[in-house]
Amino acid sequence: MAADRHAGRVAVVTGAARGVGAATARRLAERGLRVALIGRELATLEAVARSLPTESCSLEVDVTDEAALRGAAGSVAERMGPASVVVANAGIAAAGPFVTTEAALWDRVIAVNLLGSAATARAFLPQLARTRGYLLQVASTAAFGSSPLMSAYCASKAGVESYAQALRTEMEPEGVGVGIAYLHWTGTGMIEGIDAHPVLRELRAHQPGPGSRVHPPEQVAAWLVRGIERRAPAVYAPWWLRLVQPVRPVLPLLVAHIARRSLAKMSAEELRRMTGVLGPGGRADWEAREATGPVAPAAPPQSC
Repeated sequence: MAADRHAGRVAVVTGAARGVGAATARRLAERGLRVALIGRELATLEAVARSLPTESCSLEVDVTDEAALRGAAGSVAERMGPASVVVANAGIAAAGPFVTTEAALWDRVIAVNLLGSAATARAFLPQLARTRGYLLQVASTAAFGSSPLMSAYCASKAGVESYAQALRTEMEPEGVGVGIAYLHWTGTGMIEGIDAHPVLRELRAHQPGPGSRVHPPEQVAAWLVRGIERRAPAVYAPWWLRLVQPVRPVLPLLVAHIARRSLAKMSAEELRRMTGVLGPGGRADWEAREATGPVAPAAPPQSC
């Protein structure tokens, strides 16, 4: 994506305060795109924006608030022009047994990861139709084989994969490309303390060679931007994940086999202790949700 060819075009990245979102915003800006950063932590978003080499704006938005997202889309179009690229990256995760995880937390993971992705698309698809642009939906190898103690996260990522596959065909006549990014172990705050999580630790330990490697967000962002350049229907981070697709039907059985042995070693008290939201981004979202109540008031976001 040559900078001179794409100078002036607009990209929108959700979940842009840190990790893969922030790194992807930087990569897009380096290629000449102006970038709108959307997330829950305005001060952190603004710090990322100041590091970008092109024009940017920061918008503090809860992606589950459709009114706020529509306001954000309007602000972006007014200030910067219609979006040509949208990266639906916002996501959180929670660990723990389904029966002991607070229902509101389980539901929040689904709301942010799945419903928030759909709301992002609704807000920005009219602009992408105008620019014949590209939407990249960030999914995960969690969609390949669900892990016990991560039921909400795995369900949400399987959901966004299915939703984006349907959306791709629907938007093709409009000239809008829809891609799905499959991320594996990525070194963000979401997997901090991974070695203390029994099932994830065992799953990673049983993955051969490259399968257990944790990739830095900057490398993952490079793979994502390469996929955006090509308007790819699927982006694999890392590339060899495409080789896993043909054997996906057996992966749930393998995951269950490994997890069963790990869970057998744990007491109910140990499982309860590890229940909760993962990573600083997830904690920021959950704390904001607790501060405002289950239903945040619909309000327009800060203007660009």
